[in-house]
Amino acid sequence: MENGVTKEDLQQFGALLIGTIRKMIEGVSAADKEAVQPEWLKSRAVRKMLDISPGTLQNLRITGKVRFKKVLGSYYYSKEDLVHLFNENQDK
Repeated sequence: MENGVTKEDLQQFGALLIGTIRKMIEGVSAADKEAVQPEWLKSRAVRKMLDISPGTLQNLRITGKVRFKKVLGSYYYSKEDLVHLFNENQDK
């Protein structure tokens, strides 16, 4: 069989495939990354981002400063409200 796939053909294909995947990964722009960011954040992510305790986050929730949703026992917080809270505190 003269038309069979050789080891060299497979190596060339592998190199081409890896190169294509690298280009795809590098091609993701900052705008694309921002578009993927969620609108609602889990409690742990909010606490880590703001460097606050669970009690402080609970206080923000109870006082109504941040909107939240409870889904299957997990709290999710509005990213928009967190940004607004920061902007409000910067004006003071």
